Amino acid sequence: MQTDVVVIGAGAAGLMCAFTAAARGRQVLLLDHANKAGKKILMSGGGRCNFTNLYTEPANFLSSNPHFCKSALARYTQWDFIEMVSRHGVSYHEKKLGQLFCDNKSSDILEMLLDECVRAGVDLRLDTAVTAIERLDQGYALQTGIGAVRCQSLVIATGGLSIPTLGASGFGYQIARQFGHNVLPTRAGLVPFTITEPQLKTLCSELSGTSVEDCLVSCNGQSFRENILFTHQIGRAHV
Repeated sequence: MQTDVVVIGAGAAGLMCAFTAAARGRQVLLLDHANKAGKKILMSGGGRCNFTNLYTEPANFLSSNPHFCKSALARYTQWDFIEMVSRHGVSYHEKKLGQLFCDNKSSDILEMLLDECVRAGVDLRLDTAVTAIERLDQGYALQTGIGAVRCQSLVIATGGLSIPTLGASGFGYQIARQFGHNVLPTRAGLVPFTITEPQLKTLCSELSGTSVEDCLVSCNGQSFRENILFTHQIGRAHV
């Protein structure tokens, strides 16, 4: 099979990338090893998909390369995505601090992205694993579950290691290393603070089940405002 663009990974980023490229006139093949597209979309936001934030601005991101956020967000803003959501008739509301959630359910967002892919002519293939990738003089050669595929452009949109039960894997890191990229050690990005210091652990244990609204948390010169919930497991206290 020969195509212009292959996108590996049919999550939110892969779907967006696929229909954007197809809308520019490119022939796009979108592959995913899972049996459904956008599984993480469906479980996001407690089933209502917190799809963007009104305050998505470069200053609100922590990065070793802050100029990337400036460039990326200048080319596609939260208002661009909100326009697409409104165009598809997806009702939504602001929950707090600029967080936008669907009024109904996360599948509204997934169906919107899939509809955009259909309209743009994206060829979506599920249950299709990619087993090998080779760089050619012009483009790439892939070995896949549907046979050999050649393309001019290749996009890896397979996500990180979170939630393996939904199909997440280290495939993207593997391919990055294959093509000579330096991959930093991975670490969890959304975790509770686990407190083990005896005195603080005792205090947090006593506060277990307590929630505090509108807290300002500061560390290493950075701060954010959010609610705090104290929880407790045997031998551990979480914030």
